Amino acid sequence: MKNVRIALHWQIFIALLVAVLYGILFPSSFKVTNKTIKKLVIEYKDSTLVDQLTYIKDSNFNNITAFEGSLKVLMSEKAYINHKRLIIQNSYYNPAIKAVHWMGIVFLRLLKMIVIPLILLSIISGILSIGSGKNLGRLGLKTVVYYISTTIFALLTGLFFANIFKPGMHYQYDNDGFEPDLSVQHKTLGDIFIEIVPDNIFKSLLNSELLSIIFISILTGIFVFQLGTKNRQLLTELFHSLFELCMKITMFIIKLAPYGVFALVAKTIADQDNLTSLFSNLGTFLISVLAALLIHAFIILPSLMFFFWRLNPIKHFSNMLPAILTAFSTASSAATLPLTMDNVKRKSGVSEKLANFTLPIGATVNMDGTAIYIAAVVLFIAQVLEVHMGFKEQLIVLTASMLASIGTAAIPMGSLVIITIVLDIFGLPFEMIALILPVDRILDMFRTSVNIWSDSCGAAVIAKTEGEKLNI
Repeated sequence: MKNVRIALHWQIFIALLVAVLYGILFPSSFKVTNKTIKKLVIEYKDSTLVDQLTYIKDSNFNNITAFEGSLKVLMSEKAYINHKRLIIQNSYYNPAIKAVHWMGIVFLRLLKMIVIPLILLSIISGILSIGSGKNLGRLGLKTVVYYISTTIFALLTGLFFANIFKPGMHYQYDNDGFEPDLSVQHKTLGDIFIEIVPDNIFKSLLNSELLSIIFISILTGIFVFQLGTKNRQLLTELFHSLFELCMKITMFIIKLAPYGVFALVAKTIADQDNLTSLFSNLGTFLISVLAALLIHAFIILPSLMFFFWRLNPIKHFSNMLPAILTAFSTASSAATLPLTMDNVKRKSGVSEKLANFTLPIGATVNMDGTAIYIAAVVLFIAQVLEVHMGFKEQLIVLTASMLASIGTAAIPMGSLVIITIVLDIFGLPFEMIALILPVDRILDMFRTSVNIWSDSCGAAVIAKTEGEKLNI
């Protein structure tokens, strides 16, 4: 009998449904147990605090609001402020969730583990894929400038809708006195751009300094071309091989996504006092991201094609529909690339030379949909945690998201790897990614489709500027 293999996107979808059901069946509660009191004694050595908590020992509180209310009654205001977080952490009671939550923690740790080598090798390999030092000239510069320009337009659109809808502002979430790392916010833009140039490469890698790592990657990729033929070929093959190895590891991690998604979403659902509020706020986030993606795909990109280069975006979209639908179903730019190249060449009339040049670069450096999503997620989480994001902070989000999207793996859920680092720039906890996982899969399908559509538009525009006669 032939083995039936369920596609990854269906595995993730099934995991989401099971996680929602599991979280509803096993809601979280709070209980002060002997174990809780022992931990507090070790931490605080405060017998008065222990005596106060003895009054509610073994009492079960169905939600955090009721538990916090009891703590306020039993404890002095100062003690409540100082000890609240540790008491809540040690009083969390949900054996069913704790039995599976470790899978989510391991999944997030694996994502963080791979992110730095993935960004480093993805950018270096992408630059080396251009082919030669000469290709970094007119045609390469033209292609990269176009793709970066559309990514900036995408990010501005994403930030605009995130600021208009403010999906995280009304999210019912106890931030538990969370205070972000404000070091970025205390620096001037000049200081930030100076610090992009690292004074110690190994320190930047160790501390996950994203912007510095991207600077190192770009510099390395460019200067490999300055070496002699033998050394250049050796390093090019080495970086391509290392990137392929990194992608293999990344794909292994992504294959574990159903388990990680199940564990993280199950805890998110179980911890909610009001599921209606949760899905209402996620609905607002979903709408804000979809609005940005659709505006970029159906207004901004077609306008650029029609008004600046007199191309027919409707006919081009019709030509690209098979690739776009494939991208939507697989959520993988890499898996769709062969079909994208075929549609661009055979239907829209782009030459094989330019299609083979621009589209692989686009699959590496042009992630408009992903850039929109990264920016929207960072602002959403900041709003949930009540972290102020002014003009300067959003400019940093824009810059970091644009550069980070270059290093995004063209595979399902690849953007989750990058989001962890952009969050880290502002000291935001990467565990908060769990909040958006229930809608990540559907948005992954949409943003991948936008990535493919944008790549194809870039190929057509570059071909037009090179004087080619197209079928659109």
